[in-house]
Amino acid sequence: MNDKSALLGQLKIDRDALPQKSGGAGKWVVLGLAIVAAAGGAWIWLRPAPAVPVKVAIALAPAAGGAAAGSVLDASGYVVARRQATVSSQVTGKVVSLTFEEGKPVNAGEVLARLDDTTAHAQLSLSLSQLDSARAGQAVVQAQLSDAERQLKRAKELHEKQLVSDAAVDTAQANFEGLTAQSERAQREVQVAQRNVELQQRNLDFTVIRAPFGGVITVKNAQIGEMISPLSAGGAGTRTGIGTLVDMDSLEIEVDVNENFINRVQPAQPVEATLNAYPDWKIPCKVIAVIPTADRSKATVKVRIGIELKDARILPDMGARVAFLSAGKPAAAAELPKGVFVPVQAVGKDAGADVVYVLKGETVERRAVSLGTLKRGELVQVTSGLTSGERVAVGDLAQLKDGVRVQLDPAQ
Repeated sequence: MNDKSALLGQLKIDRDALPQKSGGAGKWVVLGLAIVAAAGGAWIWLRPAPAVPVKVAIALAPAAGGAAAGSVLDASGYVVARRQATVSSQVTGKVVSLTFEEGKPVNAGEVLARLDDTTAHAQLSLSLSQLDSARAGQAVVQAQLSDAERQLKRAKELHEKQLVSDAAVDTAQANFEGLTAQSERAQREVQVAQRNVELQQRNLDFTVIRAPFGGVITVKNAQIGEMISPLSAGGAGTRTGIGTLVDMDSLEIEVDVNENFINRVQPAQPVEATLNAYPDWKIPCKVIAVIPTADRSKATVKVRIGIELKDARILPDMGARVAFLSAGKPAAAAELPKGVFVPVQAVGKDAGADVVYVLKGETVERRAVSLGTLKRGELVQVTSGLTSGERVAVGDLAQLKDGVRVQLDPAQ
């Protein structure tokens, strides 16, 4: 018992032996520590959540199924646009505004650029003044002609009464005919002035450059401040056009077929095309025409092939391989599966529903989808909820939810 009391006595703190500190300093230390702790907690609470690393996959439209007919001839070529133009102006001028960028779709008649119209406005004002002057001159001549007509009539009446001589009547007649000619000349001058006004108005309209047809701007050639001239060769800082406009609905494929096998190609023959960029995508096509001339240097004949399935992934100048199928047995374009295909890893479960996370800038959007029964390797069919070309996240889907920031894998 005494041993336990001794041990307990050793554990007691002798407060009299502790150094005494001023109470004020201790309070400031405690307050400072509290502020630091609060600031740290607020930073931890308010700091943005770290971005979740993900990979990106593109929802692909289904490729055409295998054709019932076999290929009778294979060839390679390029996607070309039958309708494209370098948009320019019909007058020389300095660019003062541009309303387009590369990749922007435009409608027919849409304003693409404006040129400096100061000189055109001045010339139009001058033409309007000349028109007003011509009309005033015509009015003067018309008044003189009316007076000459009255004098001629009076002279004839007096001549019938033998009150004036024949010479007086002849003079009045000559004066009337001269003023008639002047009136016709004044009328022609008014017409010339009107035509000049129309010409200057047209030159003013030419300072506004519009899209000749609907399409997509693929190349931007000019900038604000540069000179545009339809007659320039492009040197000395003067451009011949502001950009290249391509009608994406006019895309087709051109291939060169060896002349030894051109007998296997017929107009309207079914064709199955494959783009080099999408080797697993079979595109249903059809022969438009066989150009009736051969290239002597290459011993080939050019064939135009129409694309029956329009898609935003088909771009001008893409390389393509085509397989000419047996006539009368086209590829089954109508048998294309429904929806799109995405990697299996891009589809997750959330509250029992199939979901994907669609990329929207730096964040993702949760999207409920319906899955089909088809699978192609690592791809699964999505029948609804996604459209072709949309980007979906692939990664640890358990970390994702609607609005979460993501970071794309730089190695992808």
